[in-house]
Amino acid sequence: MFITTKRGFRKFMISRGGLVLTQRLARSTAVLYDTTEYQFMQMSKVPTLHFQASLPRLPVPKLEDSCRRYLNAQKPLLNQKELQNTSSCVSKFLASEGQNLQKLLFQQNAENSHTSYISEPWFDMYLQDRKPLPINYNPFLVYVPESDPKYDAQLVKATNIVVSSLRFLKSFKNNILEPEIFHMKPEKSDTPLFRNVTRLIPSRFSWYGAYLFKAFPLDMSQYKNLFNTTRIPELGKDRIFYDPSAKHLVVLRKDHFYAFDVLDANDSIRSPKEIAACLKIILEDDRPANKYPVGVLTTSERNQWARARSHLVETGNRKILQKIDSAVFVMILDDEIIGTNYNKLIKTYLHTDGTNRWFDKSFSFIVSKDGYSGINFEHSWGDGVAVLRYFQDVKADISKKPRFHPNEVDDLSKENVNVERLQFSLDAKSKGIIDQQKADYQAWVNRLCIDFMLNEEFGKDQYKKLGVSPDAMMQLAFQLALYILKGKSVPTYESCSTAAYKHGRTETIRPCTLETKAICVAMTQKQIELSKSELKKMIFECNKTHNMLTKEAIMGQGFDRHLFALRKISEKSGFTKPVIFQDSAYDALNHNILSTSTLSSPDIIVGGFGPVVSDGYGIGYMIQDKRLGSTVTSYEGSHNASHYVQALKHAFKSIHDVLHT
Repeated sequence: MFITTKRGFRKFMISRGGLVLTQRLARSTAVLYDTTEYQFMQMSKVPTLHFQASLPRLPVPKLEDSCRRYLNAQKPLLNQKELQNTSSCVSKFLASEGQNLQKLLFQQNAENSHTSYISEPWFDMYLQDRKPLPINYNPFLVYVPESDPKYDAQLVKATNIVVSSLRFLKSFKNNILEPEIFHMKPEKSDTPLFRNVTRLIPSRFSWYGAYLFKAFPLDMSQYKNLFNTTRIPELGKDRIFYDPSAKHLVVLRKDHFYAFDVLDANDSIRSPKEIAACLKIILEDDRPANKYPVGVLTTSERNQWARARSHLVETGNRKILQKIDSAVFVMILDDEIIGTNYNKLIKTYLHTDGTNRWFDKSFSFIVSKDGYSGINFEHSWGDGVAVLRYFQDVKADISKKPRFHPNEVDDLSKENVNVERLQFSLDAKSKGIIDQQKADYQAWVNRLCIDFMLNEEFGKDQYKKLGVSPDAMMQLAFQLALYILKGKSVPTYESCSTAAYKHGRTETIRPCTLETKAICVAMTQKQIELSKSELKKMIFECNKTHNMLTKEAIMGQGFDRHLFALRKISEKSGFTKPVIFQDSAYDALNHNILSTSTLSSPDIIVGGFGPVVSDGYGIGYMIQDKRLGSTVTSYEGSHNASHYVQALKHAFKSIHDVLHT
């Protein structure tokens, strides 16, 4: 069924292969929009993937170094007897089993020189996990509002996001998107000279040329999966589906699915008015919300969803599912008004009630009735570096030069549209599964506690003036807040990108250290009386240790991924479980009570994710020039996010008081 034109007039046409309404670009429109300036976001002199062939490989750490770092991470968490046992396990592992596994890892790494040693096992870890995607894995990011509120109108915002996303996609596909580079000295490397020199160096040597400028190209192998990609549920292990030939967008509204082409036969982006007209028709569809929202099935346990999806295929829905899976991305138009309710904003983008969503997609762009916009993204295909680059580039594009304007909305009735309704065929079994999953998911999200903290007294600038790392201070505050509440240190995870290496993923920074524990004890136990100058010295020791751990992780010299890879080799080889992994302390360390991650950008108003364990906290945080922010999640019955946020505010105040002495 198709919907055409404005003001209540609807025209329905049925044809053999589905409902079709052809759309043609007027000659004048084609001339206006078939230009390089409109079709591409960037025109980089240096090809997008120019540095990919020469990226250094992720190093395999020395076994002795990983064991030492592992023990250091355990020291603040174990009592003396437990630490003696763990030390003994590590010594045995280092003397025998570990050496054999290390040799096998080196051998596998040498045989797979095209990738990193962590890439395959890390993909498998994600794809084999049977837990539902929302809350457990999918993070979210929300844009700051536009400077002109008129551009935050739902139709205007959604149209500009679609157009700018396609401009990013086409720039990447045509190898003219600016390569992702970390500039140590931007004044030296973020220059025309750098680009003119490095583009002339053959790809297999180009990284070394960039290095001479103190610039470090980052891995861009994940970028292709930003678009036209979906995680398909299958029994035991999911798979990543990718179809770069698809030209359509899938739109969700009121749990109904729609599709329309956003690229023409020549892969040219359609005009903003044509895209807006299609979106407007969807927004004017006055059907009530779908009683059986199929999207809620993507909130299921993965084997359960795999079985439900197989049944959908068996009952005639294969083509609709393929349409969703192959779409450039999913645009979600929500009818709810969020207003100034921060808590509601977080819930809307993190999980909502599971309806009007498709959590399997590489990412979904969500635009609220009152113009909030942001993404919820699936995590197995890639990490924050690729997502944040796309997110920021689109924001810059829609803010600096939006392609669709509020005063053009009234002209849209003159546009021809071609919007296809994707109508699932549901039998009694599918309807029953949907009803049950709606109830189960609602019961789950009802147990989730969410709170947030904004600190506008301190930011990156002030921390740097005081000579400390903003990230180190954030992590110290997280430790102190937990110590205020529980009187103990707990396993803590901080995500760190290893994108400086070919097919790098992430490494773990372990922010809970002997240094953080010492100052938490000193600042919370009244019987310990230290001067502020002594406490300040301890904070600087924390800062020094954290900076060292961060540097090691960025350089692929953490221990978590290394031990993870060795454990996977042991399991695949059928060896007796190594003693280091039999130790309960290993499992305890990986039961991360505090799971933290940051994607800091001035374009982000809020971001976050759920707890990774049932008795833990999920902490998404941002560090901006003039302010700090944290989104905290937990489950009822174990921890309370609001209590933690109150303790976190107190922790920041205590740290700041000391730093200002």
